[in-house]
Parts: sequence; C-alpha cells; structure tokens
Amino acid sequence: MYTNNKLAKSIRLALMFGGASLAFSGSAIAQDQSEDEQAEEAQERITVTGSRIKRTDLEGAVPVTVIDREAIDLSGDISVADIIRNTTFNSVGSFRPQSGSSAQGVSQVDLRGLGASRSLVLVDGRRLTMSPSTGSSQDLNSIPIGAVERIEILSDGASAVYGSDAIGGVINVITRKDYNGAQLTLGAGEVSVPREGGDREQGSVLFGSSDASTQVLGGVSWNNREIVYENAYPWVVPGSSTYGNNWRSTVTGAFQGIPSGCTEENYIPTTIGGAPRCQYNFNATNANEASSANESLFIKARHQINNDWAFYSNASVAETESFGRYAPAPDSNIFYDGLTTPADSYNNPTNPNAWIYDPNNPNATTYDPSLVGPNIPVWFYHRFAAMGNRDTTVTNKNKDFMLGFEGMLGDMEVDFGYRRVRNNTTEIGNGYLAAQTAWTFVNDFNPGYCDDGSFNPANCRYGYDLQLPSQNPDNVLAGGVVTTSRISDFDIDEYYANTSFDVTETNAGMIQAFVGFEHRKERYADRYDSQSEAGLVGGSAGNSAGGGRTVNAAFFEVLVPVTYDFELNFAGRYDRYSDFGGNFSPKVSFKWSISDDIIWRGSYGEGFRAPSLDILTQKTSFSADFIFDERTCTVLAGDPNAQCQTNAFYIANPDLSAENSTQFATGFAVNLTDNISMAIDYYDIEIEDRIRSFTSQNLIDALDAGDPIPPGLGVTRDANGVITEVTAGFGNEGTLGTSGFDFNIRANWDLADMGSLTQNLQIGHILDYSIDGGRNLVRDLGVPRNRLNFNNTYTLNDFTFAWNLNLIGDTYTDTVADANGADGVLRTGHLGTWVTHDLQATYNTAWDNSFTLGVQNAFEKLPTLEPYGGRDYNYGLYNGWGRVFYVRFQQNF
Repeated sequence: MYTNNKLAKSIRLALMFGGASLAFSGSAIAQDQSEDEQAEEAQERITVTGSRIKRTDLEGAVPVTVIDREAIDLSGDISVADIIRNTTFNSVGSFRPQSGSSAQGVSQVDLRGLGASRSLVLVDGRRLTMSPSTGSSQDLNSIPIGAVERIEILSDGASAVYGSDAIGGVINVITRKDYNGAQLTLGAGEVSVPREGGDREQGSVLFGSSDASTQVLGGVSWNNREIVYENAYPWVVPGSSTYGNNWRSTVTGAFQGIPSGCTEENYIPTTIGGAPRCQYNFNATNANEASSANESLFIKARHQINNDWAFYSNASVAETESFGRYAPAPDSNIFYDGLTTPADSYNNPTNPNAWIYDPNNPNATTYDPSLVGPNIPVWFYHRFAAMGNRDTTVTNKNKDFMLGFEGMLGDMEVDFGYRRVRNNTTEIGNGYLAAQTAWTFVNDFNPGYCDDGSFNPANCRYGYDLQLPSQNPDNVLAGGVVTTSRISDFDIDEYYANTSFDVTETNAGMIQAFVGFEHRKERYADRYDSQSEAGLVGGSAGNSAGGGRTVNAAFFEVLVPVTYDFELNFAGRYDRYSDFGGNFSPKVSFKWSISDDIIWRGSYGEGFRAPSLDILTQKTSFSADFIFDERTCTVLAGDPNAQCQTNAFYIANPDLSAENSTQFATGFAVNLTDNISMAIDYYDIEIEDRIRSFTSQNLIDALDAGDPIPPGLGVTRDANGVITEVTAGFGNEGTLGTSGFDFNIRANWDLADMGSLTQNLQIGHILDYSIDGGRNLVRDLGVPRNRLNFNNTYTLNDFTFAWNLNLIGDTYTDTVADANGADGVLRTGHLGTWVTHDLQATYNTAWDNSFTLGVQNAFEKLPTLEPYGGRDYNYGLYNGWGRVFYVRFQQNF
C-alpha cells in the first residue's frame, strides 16, 4: 500500500505538536523521517473533517484548516464564537448577541456569506443542536472553550458526507482527550471603548487520568462579557423615534406632537413638515450590546473492553445567560381594533375640553383649532417611558449525552451509539406593554371630574395622562406593563451506526469503503405567553411556533486509488424527512500527488436544504422596524435621510419552497521549501431557490434597486408613497452564486539560539457574489472582497510573543446603475479597509505555569459609522470594542 509522503507527515506533526497560527491550513512544512517512522505512520489511520474514511494521509481531496489549542490561546479570544467569527471564512460577518432581538444571546457563523443555517457545526463529529431561539441555526456560545483541543474548518460543501445543512462548509470542534493531570486557567479583559461596560473574564479547570484501558477527562469552563449601553459609545447621538408623544389624525393621517406634552426626560420637541412633533431619544437607555455568560461542565470517558471493543461516552451541561435592555415600549393604538381614542377623550388633542386645555390643569396650554383641526377620533404614537425600560434575560441550558461502542467485526471496523440532547431556552421580558390595559387607561383618562360635576382628583382621577406620563399614579403605571415569557426547546434523539472496511487490494493500493445510517428525531417548540400570542403586548415581536420531524439518513463513501499517486473519492447521502420528503446528495473528489511536495485536489458535489421547523410553523408577528426610505421618512421623521419606523409583519410564507445547491472546488497544496508551504483553493457555489430572511430594509432596498421580491412578501405604500405596511419573513430568492479563492502560506524559521518564528498568512478573496445571475455584489455595503489574517509567533526560551494582523476589505455605501461602471453600477461612499493589530506576550515559568499579557486592536481602530441593519455600523462584521487589554494565568499540575 502507498504510505505517507512528506507533505502528509508534516501535517501529522503539526496536528500532534500544534501550529502557532490562528488559521493553520492543510499544508505544512516537510519533515525528514526514517523508514521506521514511515512504517509506523502507515499503520495508523485517523479521520479528518470532510471524510469519514480513516486514512494515513491527512492531506485529502478537500481543504481543511486547523486552529489548534496554541492558536486559540494566542488569539486572546474568550469564546469559541469569537475565534470562529474572526476567521476569513466568516466572509461577511455573522450574528452576535444583541439586545432587542429574538436571538439575543446567540452567536453564529456564516461561512462564505451563505447564511448560518447552511454552515454546519459539529462537536467531535456530531451535529451541534439547533438553537431554540432560532430553530434553524446553531449557537456557538454553547461550546465551552476550555474543552476545545482544536477546530477544523472544511471550506468545501459536504452535504454528501454530513447532511443537507453543510452547503457552505463544516466546522468540527474537536474536544480534548488523552489528558493526564490538571490545569487551571484564569483570565480577564478590559476595553477602552465604550467608556463603561464590555469587560470580560474567563476561566477553566481541566483534569484527566488514564491507565492502560481507561481514559477519563473532565472539566468546567466559564466566560462572560458585560452589557454595553448605547450611550457609552463616543459616536452615539440622540436617536429620534416617531414613537415619542405624537398623535395622528384618523382623517388626514397627519402627525403632530401633543400640545405641551414634550417636557419629560428623553422626549425631543421639534418641528417636522411644518408641524410640531415630539420624538423620543431611544439611545438614552438601550443597550445594543447584550451581556453574555457561559458556564459549562463536561466529561469524556473511554474504556477498552478487550482487544477488539471499546466503550465511550461524552456528557456536557452548558448554561448561557444574556441580559439585554431596550428602550421603553413604543406603541400605537392604530394596531388594535376598538382602541382608537374617541373624540371626547380627555387625552384627545382635538377635543376642546381635553385636559391639556383645562383651567384646572396647572400645565394647561391654549386650545388652537387651526393647529389641531376639528374634533375627531385620533391615534397616538406614544413611548411609555414612565413604565420603564424593556429588560430581557435569556437563559439557555444544553444537556448533551452520548454513548457508543466501537470495535472490530471480522475485518470491519464498527461504530454505533445513541445521543440525547435537551436544549432549552427561557426568555423573561420585563417592562413590556399590556396594550389592552394601557390604551384603555389612555382612552378613559379622567383627570378628576366626579359624577356630580365636581373636580376631585384624589377620589375621581382615573387612567393615564399623556401630557405628563411620569406623574401618573404608580398603580396605573404598574397596571400597564406585563412580564412576558418565551420558552423554547430543540431536542434531539439520535441513533447512529456505521462501518468501514477494506474492499479489495489493487496495484495502486487498497480500495476502502464506509457506510452508515442515522435516525434522528427532532422536536422544536417555541412558546410565547398568551398575551404576546394574542398580539396584546406592545413593544414586542414574535409568536409561537413548533413541530417535530423524523430524519433518516443513509450514506456511503468509497476511496479508490487509481494509480500510485492519484485517488478518487465517491460519497453520497440520502436524507428522508418525515414532513418534507427526501433528497440524494452526491459528491466526487480527486487527489493527485504530483510529487512529494505538490498535491492537486478537486471536488464536485450537490446539496439540499428543506425549510426548517421554525420557518414552516411560525405565527405572524408584528415589529416596528427601523428603515431608511426617503418618501416615508420625509413624512414620519421630516428628513429623507433620517431613519424612521414602519409597521412590519413577519409571516410563515406559504409560498416557501426547498433549495438545492451545487459546489465545485479545486486547489493545490505545495511545499515550496523545507521551511515554507502554501495552499490555494478555488470554490464555486450555486444555490437555487435559496431560503433567506427578508427584513423590511431588505425588501425596500430590493424594490429601489429593481430587484425581484420573493413571492408572498411585499411592501405596501399609500397614495403619497409612504410605506404603510411591510410583509416580511423568509422567501426563496432565485439563484445565489458565489466564487472565490482561499490562500494560505506558512513559514517556520529556526533561528538557532535566537529562537524560532512561525508566520501564517490566510486570505479569503471573493470573486463573485450575485443573485439570479445579476450583477456582482462584492464590495457593496456588507460584502467585502477580502478578509485576511496574518499571524506571527516568536518563541525565545521561556517567552512567546505574538502579533496578529486582521483585515476586512473595503466596501461602498451606495450603488446606482451605470453601464460603464464596474459590475454595471457606479459605487460611491467608499469605506476603507478595517485593519486591527493584536499583540501578546507569554512567560512560561519553571513552576509549570504561565503568565500572559495581551492587547487586541492595539491601535484602537473603531468601525466606520455607516448605518446597517438598524445599527450605527455593520454589527456582524465589525466590533466597537476599541482596545482590549487582557491578562491570563495558567497553572498545570
């Protein structure tokens, strides 16, 4: 049989002893080895992400990037989520914890910009369960960083191997094993921006013991990051929301502020469209950056029963908690049947007898019919600030247990087992509006007039005064709020069995095969409280969903050596969904070892993804979305360039269909010299009828650009062009195509008495990102062409120094059609590259411990402020931490 070449041996050594780079590619430095070492290596087979066949040659037909434990420590990051999100493969950024979101505590990865639901995350080769908060994507926060040995990133589609979610690629988090002793790690960090909040801490305790037949490893891991209030950032200016203290005519639709009703804290008196208005500064109290905390307990055990059979078991319990604060509840009685404010209400500004004009009111103003018009019913757009902020605490508990057996049946290697996952999220919201009660208080307000006509506020006052909300009685304010709850579960019961075996020997080598079966039951439930479900909670969005399905999958893989240096790999997987149907995903790949130092590889595969349970079963929910739209914001905000809010309804789209994908990849891995290696890989992915989420802004932007709107979704405007309603949600958006290159070059320099230096450069370069064969969206806002990590590690005696450079490419804020421009558009509003530098120094003492000092973003590079997704900047691509100083102590026993 064909044994290892030098390239494969070098990768083996790098994995065994660790590379000091954040993005260590699957090409490495060749190492000399004896014939005895080669023979030993040839007898050992391991599994590498991207293939289920164990082999001696680690450099396979698909590209795999490895982030080892040393690279994790050198990054300065405190969570698995931060490490993965900062790689070049997370091309356009991804979701991270933020207040005001139904996925407040979740961190995701978005490989190739194809969406988190197409980026499969594995832990020790098994699927990480879906987050109950989303139902369709996985939460990286649930993985304890203290348990991680390395992270393998397969940057090629792998539906034929791992299932229909693996369209954009696969991330396999490998946890520690074969550890003897104990380790204590403690760390803390402090940020320079914002002025307060955002500090973090981490820690872990690891222990392990083994003998000739049994290995046990366990530990605890924790990390947390403080909440950040929006007003703590230096660039934040007062926000301006229509939901302040305004009223709207039921006849003309015109907006005005409530006369003399804009005197309280955070209300902003202004004039818009020639009429007085009362806006609200929502940036005064909200915290866009939610806190996050993770505490985990994990244990792994393996027992060798006899020479042929072994038992293994993994168990973990992880709890994450996130606290977020959003501005007080905004609401309008226009959304509720029967709650329009009547003409004779004491709160109605068109009523000559309203309390704001009453002589008994010490804050009364003069009634001006020329300003307020005739006495008619009205609607209010009010911020119930006196009732307090909206605070949300999200707690996720993930319990994961697996047991299995592996051994030999004749010449076949067999592995089978059972896995049970119980993933629960509880969300408690305080300060939300009990809409029915609150608007009844508004409409039925009585300043103190008794039945006999006398004025006696002490005995006859009732309801909510819109003029001075903070002076309302405590029982009124307390009666207008409600505590909301959301309890979500995503549970998995899984049985699996597989076998690998040698088929036959040929002149070129052994034909190897792998076949397997998985049976998985998924149960999803997303339950809101009854008031939210009935649409009676103001300032809240979301509604219940839930369902279950059974998924049966059968898969195979065959490795066929054609010649001494050329091999083919065939893989296929059939997935059968009980609620949707089935699909077969094939893949074929090749590897040609042109020489001992050059490998050419390539692959072609197909994938499939059905709509997820949360999408198919969600109920319609309301959201007051922030948007940019000239015609609408001119009316609502008085400024065509300002942000304003509109009514959005998120639906379960009945016109949603499945999506299919095709992937092609090819590349080279080369040892240039004994010290320098490189790899370059090209990818091309196309998704047909892709499933994606459309926000209000997405739909508005698509219409403005002349792009198609998915069936079932839309934007409704009145005769004046003002948006009155947006129907948003998930839709199928034709074909998405993306292509590009991944480039890696790595060098190891032995400087003799001067130490050693390791350098690693990883570049992700997007060539094309287009929809329905349309123009190339690369360099549009949010789609940088390049991401780069350049990692340098210098070791001298007991000291290790690291310098990491991170780059996110430039983009443009605006595009207009131009036949003579690049990609058929003229781009304006240039946003330059975003470059940060991380520095670290570690001292390893003679007492088996180490001290680390580091700084991320040493030169305090702040994000360019360009509104994106309702935030001041692209929140998923950049961060606003400023300079992060951190310290870490580690003691080994």
